[in-house]
Amino acid sequence: MRVGYIGLGIMGKPIARNILKSGFPLVVHNRSQAAVEELVHEGAMCASNPQEVAERVDVVFTNLPDSADVEKVVLQEHGILAGAHPGLIHVDNSTIKPTVARKIAMLLAEKGMRSLDAPVSGGDIGAINGTLAIMVGGPQEALEVVRPIFNAIGKTITYVGEAGAGQIAKAANQIMVAAQMVAMGELLIFAQQAGANPQKVIQAIQKGAAQCWTLDTKPQRLFSGNRNPGFKAGLQAKDLNIIMESAHEFGVPLPMTAVNAQLYQAMLQNGMQDLDNSAVIAMIEKLANTELTINS
Repeated sequence: MRVGYIGLGIMGKPIARNILKSGFPLVVHNRSQAAVEELVHEGAMCASNPQEVAERVDVVFTNLPDSADVEKVVLQEHGILAGAHPGLIHVDNSTIKPTVARKIAMLLAEKGMRSLDAPVSGGDIGAINGTLAIMVGGPQEALEVVRPIFNAIGKTITYVGEAGAGQIAKAANQIMVAAQMVAMGELLIFAQQAGANPQKVIQAIQKGAAQCWTLDTKPQRLFSGNRNPGFKAGLQAKDLNIIMESAHEFGVPLPMTAVNAQLYQAMLQNGMQDLDNSAVIAMIEKLANTELTINS
């Protein structure tokens, strides 16, 4: 299968690289050319716009910041829809609103194309190592066609349901991720201010009922003073906005998620959008008028 990948950011570039390493002919396109040139040097081919990508491949992936970006790349002049041909499958690794995923799937189906919403989880580490969790919505027969590509980028592939179901699963994932990041920030500052060593506290609780990916992955980065992004706080805030808008559409109250959304919005207002999503601890530090002790 010939594969196209549009959107070569923190997640998209390593995902595309793993597709290329697995032997699939790869055509790439990105707004910034540095990532394109890097992958071309490794054996990929470049395209001047999304239409050209779609025209040259059997499966075209997108991995873009928000719902409007995906709509634009798919539906605009010189977009994916303009390059549509029989059998083309669109796979969206972005995190967008479920209603937008359904709209795109419907419009592509009218042109004889199949579309999968397939957001991913696992951060930049999972993208680099090819161990992402992939949540899939759309026609199951299309999933079976692209499964060999998914096997190159992910460890867990779950078919959730029809169009939009993958995005619903990702929204649920992000509800939990945000809750874990905020809870971790709170427990670290609580432990420190109450007089215990936060690193020892993590060791004490991370193999018990509190065990989770966040406690396994993030504390040592914070203790070393590393708040650089694996997953940017700005994108976490965007995902939470998607969740709150979708919750309003579906009539679902999400009181704790609403609070977490405000904490990430506060990060944006403090210019922290490019820090890691675990850096939400900075908002807890501000509220407590303290800072987490960094290893010297």
